[in-house]
Amino acid sequence: MNNLIFSFNIWKDLVNMLSYDFMLHAFEAGTIVAIVAGVIGYFVVVRRSSFAAHALSHVGFTGAAGSVLLGLNPLSGLLTFTIGGGIFMAMLGRRAENRDVQIGNVLAFLLGLGVLFISLYAGYATEAYSLLFGEILGISFHSVIITLIAGLLILIATGIIFRPLLFTSLDEDVAEAKGISIQEINIAFMILLAAAVSISVQVVGVLLIFALLVTPAAIAQQIARRPMQGIAISVLISLLATWLGLFVSFYLPYPVSFFIVSIVFIIYLSVRLFQRLN
Repeated sequence: MNNLIFSFNIWKDLVNMLSYDFMLHAFEAGTIVAIVAGVIGYFVVVRRSSFAAHALSHVGFTGAAGSVLLGLNPLSGLLTFTIGGGIFMAMLGRRAENRDVQIGNVLAFLLGLGVLFISLYAGYATEAYSLLFGEILGISFHSVIITLIAGLLILIATGIIFRPLLFTSLDEDVAEAKGISIQEINIAFMILLAAAVSISVQVVGVLLIFALLVTPAAIAQQIARRPMQGIAISVLISLLATWLGLFVSFYLPYPVSFFIVSIVFIIYLSVRLFQRLN
């Protein structure tokens, strides 16, 4: 793959690239994950829950390590632990200003548990470690279908609770005064975030989850004036970074996650620089 030469004919290069099944599946899964991450990521930023997204990705690794120890699929453990951890964090930290401390306590315990699981495993936990940096180029068609179903469920659930979720994200006190249950919305959102983290790790990995779940939304918040506009921009940036990252990685022998992270970071710096100059 690394001997292939970029021809500067973008359409021809893209057609050639997608003739390989592993690249086609990578683009399919990457597109789904980018859309979900762009939508959920906007609420992550507005709700000041960036640390929660970071924490859940590490909690998911603990679940994956536990599954490897038990001889199960690492993704099943990742999803179980992220959802369970998300619910627990939401129940402990009811208010935004209190969440970081509570999340930090849960994260510290579960990271220690993950270290224990890895130390107890007699072999080399390749599958669990692969989740650290993502494995999108190795994704199968079956996994693409699972990602598609999970992505649709996340987006549908987000649409169902969109109004109260947005309301509580912008002003918890007013939302509560209007009769909205802050606790219920917090739990629902953390479950959605946990699911989004679980499907995103296959693209950028546990250690680089911020690339898709936080940075595009942070950029969107800088330039958008309305929530729907912000969500649209967040999704577009996620898609651009994922597609371009996959395209470049086809010709260069470096990880896809590195290119995705670099692209969104460059866009973020460019936006901030432009705002400073104006």
